[in-house]
Amino acid sequence: MIRKAKINDIKQVHSILSQYAGKGLLLGRSLSELYDQIRDFFVCTEPESHMVIAVCGLHICWDETAEIRSLAVVQQHWGKGIGRELVNACLQEATHLEIKRLFVLTYLPQFFGKLGFQGVDKSVLPHKVWSDCIKCVHFPDCDEEAMILNLD
Repeated sequence: MIRKAKINDIKQVHSILSQYAGKGLLLGRSLSELYDQIRDFFVCTEPESHMVIAVCGLHICWDETAEIRSLAVVQQHWGKGIGRELVNACLQEATHLEIKRLFVLTYLPQFFGKLGFQGVDKSVLPHKVWSDCIKCVHFPDCDEEAMILNLD
């Protein structure tokens, strides 16, 4: 089930994101950041146990621009379309908020390409993005790909 994150989800979200951050696959988020930004996140939960098995965030960065971030699915649930459903939930919210442009920094350009995102040079992204990048283990040698989806 896809839904907006709740306070009681944050420790599970933190655990999932920490696993991927430990492998250098996404930017880790502190518990404090997650509580501060809870409204950014959607989660997918197992129907029976209500355990969080996936997460994705929509973070508004600037005028009409937002980032899809922190997409992570617990490995045993890969290949079930959960990542796509989470990104679609973010796309619906972005449309509702009248966001005109979404971007993502990713190691999975083929996944986002199937959703309509197109590769761009990182220099076209808002400068505000780089405040997060300083926290990354790959900074300043970022090897993620930048992609944009125009919603207008």
